[in-house]
Amino acid sequence: MTFAWKAAGLTYNRYLAVASRVLRRSLKDDKRLAAERRGVSEIRFAKWTNGKQGEIKNLERANAADAVESAAQGGQ
Repeated sequence: MTFAWKAAGLTYNRYLAVASRVLRRSLKDDKRLAAERRGVSEIRFAKWTNGKQGEIKNLERANAADAVESAAQGGQ
């Protein structure tokens, strides 16, 4: 059995981002504003190959690019 987020072509990280955004938007205004401030983050990563660090990338931009690529492949 496969997970729905996986079947939809999402990464787990992207699935969590979408679920978090939906939850924050469902809160009342006072709680929503506080939760939205906590939801802002800047995460970067780098792929290591043979003991050498590769290019450092912003996770949000990398996920967006991955989603676009995944949607383009799914449309073929």
